[in-house]
Amino acid sequence: MAANTYGKVSGTFQEIDNIYVKVSGTWQEVDEAYAKVSGTWQQVFVAFVATNFVTLSSGSGTITVPQGANAIHVQAAVGGGGGGVRGADYDKAGGESAGAAGGSGAYISDKVFSVSEGASLSYSIGSGGAKAIVPGQYNGTAGTGGTTSITGLFSLTGGGGASASGGAVQGPLRTNTAGTAGSATISGTSVTSGTFKNSSGVTENVTSNTSGPVGTFNQSGNGATGGNNGNCGGDNCRINGSTGAASFAGNIAGGTGGSSVGAGTNAGNGTRGSGGGGGAAQVNAGSTLGGDGGSGQIIYRFLRVQ
Repeated sequence: MAANTYGKVSGTFQEIDNIYVKVSGTWQEVDEAYAKVSGTWQQVFVAFVATNFVTLSSGSGTITVPQGANAIHVQAAVGGGGGGVRGADYDKAGGESAGAAGGSGAYISDKVFSVSEGASLSYSIGSGGAKAIVPGQYNGTAGTGGTTSITGLFSLTGGGGASASGGAVQGPLRTNTAGTAGSATISGTSVTSGTFKNSSGVTENVTSNTSGPVGTFNQSGNGATGGNNGNCGGDNCRINGSTGAASFAGNIAGGTGGSSVGAGTNAGNGTRGSGGGGGAAQVNAGSTLGGDGGSGQIIYRFLRVQ
């Protein structure tokens, strides 16, 4: 609204959120209302229209629900992705090891939650898990992605970090374990019907909100487990690193696995809550590094749903 507008109801002034007038026998909602003040028409009421999207990509804080809003449209939210592990090469151990990859964070795509105007919503954005350098190559665990949440609405845990254990330079080959999937907990009240005015003032159905990564209204779910290429057989065999888990139900790719061709390449980092890739083994100079998990995020705007 452009101004606080009040009307007296049963002897008490109350703030007006909507105004209706009868036009040709039909009640219609008013977009703007004006009153003459000292001979000049001045705007005293504007119907609430959707706010612009805001992206939160790190840290924590509070969000204040603006006057007139009764819903928050979460276009995208995701926990942090888990980190990947480097590859490992051995001295006559009968094989080589690919680095396992990180898991992805739980997600929300185009969910609308009921909120109260003026409320203060506490949020936290999960960071991506760090890759495991694994000194000596054979044992170590990558970082787990952090939890992304808005208190009272949802909590999206991050993907697990990949790990390696039990290896030694002359064997045995290490055991490689992929990062686990993050899990989603939805605690807020979802809004699945009704209409709202978009930022240009056009009325839309709430189910038209499909601009998030999944492309379908009212989606949420757990993350995915990272890739695990395991070990190859035979001394000096070459093996590529594992691919990081995709986030948002497979719509945002995980970090690429490291390449074992020639001098090799390090694994790729995850993005938007996807997992970091795992490193390759038996490249010209030994093995390559894994990738970091992608940071979490929240993208939101406020609506007034009728």
